[in-house]
Amino acid sequence: MSGRSVIRIDLSSSVPAYRQIADAIRALLVNRELKPGRQLPTVRQLAIDLAVHHNTVAEAYRLLADEGWLDLKRGRGALVVERARPNASAKERGALRQRLRELIAEMRTAGVPLDAIRAEFDSIAQRLATGQEK
Repeated sequence: MSGRSVIRIDLSSSVPAYRQIADAIRALLVNRELKPGRQLPTVRQLAIDLAVHHNTVAEAYRLLADEGWLDLKRGRGALVVERARPNASAKERGALRQRLRELIAEMRTAGVPLDAIRAEFDSIAQRLATGQEK
């Protein structure tokens, strides 16, 4: 995230903007494109870049801080921190499974064949596992 934001959001999406922002930044973090010690853009700057209210970006940053990805300090902004690999609880896995079901249903509704969904899922999972997802 240098210069202009590499994050893209769809303001017409049913997914809230703060979630889209958090998901995009999380993908960069998981892929190690944002490494510990990296300063993220200020809430206000990212809000300007994405044409959203600053509270939307602040909520995304808070979510990522709650997950252990960011250290938030007033006046200093958001700093990427080293994060221990957690073990998801059964409840968390269930919630994630539900989100995955909803995403697959949305893809099927859009006309994406099940084989294509499966192939894309496998490809993305493999790239994430090897740090190659971009």
